Amino acid sequence: MKYRLFGNSGLRVSEISLGTMTFGEDWGWGTAKDEARKIYDAYRTAGGNFIDTANLYTNGTSETLIGEFMREHRQSVVLATKYTNAAPGNDPNAAGNHRKSMVQAIEASLRRLKTDYIDLYWMHIWDQLTPVEEVMRAFDDLVSQGKVLYIGISDAPAWWIAQANTLAELRGWTQFIGLQIEYSLLERTVERELIPMAKAFKMGLVAWSPLAGGLLSGKYHSGDAKDSRLTTEMGKNFRRTGEGPDRIVAALEKISKQVGRSLAQVALAWLRYRDIPVIPIIGARRISQLEDNLASLELELTAEQIGALDKASAIEMGFPHDFYAKELVRTFSYGGLRDKILAA
Repeated sequence: MKYRLFGNSGLRVSEISLGTMTFGEDWGWGTAKDEARKIYDAYRTAGGNFIDTANLYTNGTSETLIGEFMREHRQSVVLATKYTNAAPGNDPNAAGNHRKSMVQAIEASLRRLKTDYIDLYWMHIWDQLTPVEEVMRAFDDLVSQGKVLYIGISDAPAWWIAQANTLAELRGWTQFIGLQIEYSLLERTVERELIPMAKAFKMGLVAWSPLAGGLLSGKYHSGDAKDSRLTTEMGKNFRRTGEGPDRIVAALEKISKQVGRSLAQVALAWLRYRDIPVIPIIGARRISQLEDNLASLELELTAEQIGALDKASAIEMGFPHDFYAKELVRTFSYGGLRDKILAA
């Protein structure tokens, strides 16, 4: 395992993050405690230090198990958890981005995780209601209190994140150093606005569902999908159909045969060749799955193979990106001198 500086910080995190949404059986498709411990230990033995969980995962069981597993080596773990989401109920303040939700969530997470601080605290999803000033000041207070070291943002539009970080910079508050997004060969629309925004703000990129819920492992083509979370009622919101997945899986299969590696390894390796290095979050229900995913770090792809995957998964960039690429627009916007103007 190698390590990367995370975003605009000195924090060192492993090239792959261990996702623990499957730790616990509360949701009907997770991993029992003993197997979860084996997966956690195998990840740590491989050199992994970047653990991803959330207050909602398996109704809090995920955090409880992580707290127990890391008890003897807390200082060497980069612990990331999240707030915002809550199970359906009668309390209108149980979920959301607001300060009350944040404070209640982190206090509960600290108890379950049996720790005094969180290394990286994510806002899990934009609630489209809470003022940005409230969110960023509340985050800054947690950092000042020593309960949080760094903050990150997940599942929010680029304009809101840019507004939040610019506001924080102007007011001397803590800024987001990480962006967590769905990103894979099957989900590349983030390349339109979110990834350029992350590059501009020097944010670390973390990808959830880097195998598109198992679609890019080929299991749905082989029929071995009985135990996948995408076959559950919850998973129906993440399923994809149509020609796109078939085309991409076919490209993966071709390269998989060329390199003698699994489809999942090829799909994960592709993420390392993006403009900004991407740290995939891998979740596993069995040791064999974890070992296969970790082996992707040893796989090198050729420029031709990367090009084939890029072509198979290409998206339309849309306006204004396609507009900027037009020859007439480029001619006028640079006064005919684009080739003579050097970028910084």
